[in-house]
Amino acid sequence: MLFGVPQYIDVEDKIAGPLTAKQFLWMLGLGGVLIVMWNMFEQTAFYVIAIPVSLLFVAFAFYRPHGVPLIAFVGYAITFLLQPKIYVWRRLPEEQRVKRAQKEEQFKTQFYKKSTSMDPRDIAALADVLDTEGMHQTDRAVEILEKQSVQKTTKPPTTK
Repeated sequence: MLFGVPQYIDVEDKIAGPLTAKQFLWMLGLGGVLIVMWNMFEQTAFYVIAIPVSLLFVAFAFYRPHGVPLIAFVGYAITFLLQPKIYVWRRLPEEQRVKRAQKEEQFKTQFYKKSTSMDPRDIAALADVLDTEGMHQTDRAVEILEKQSVQKTTKPPTTK
């Protein structure tokens, strides 16, 4: 094989034992928040508040609903809740619809040309060039390739 293809590119590097950098930072954040809460609250209140806060930080660090980190999932939920849910369709003016139809027609004629059928001998000549990796080229194969390159370079201009 000429080039190695990278594998496991979606796996994050482990930096602190079994933890990735993001997980480690979430755990450090949890430790910082717990230290601040220990100094702010009495012991009973600290335990009552620390358990849900710890669960929240652990969920942000490790839980991945549908393969997405929980923090991104929450961000998507907030974005969804804040976006308007109603789309009102307004018909384009006649002149814009005509322009759009002309552009679509131009696109179709430019890219959906009817394919020209090739002679089986032409296909055999091109296959021979491919099989020999370009070392053995017949005049017919060179003619076909030049014809194809001329067709590709003479595209009609696009209007904007």
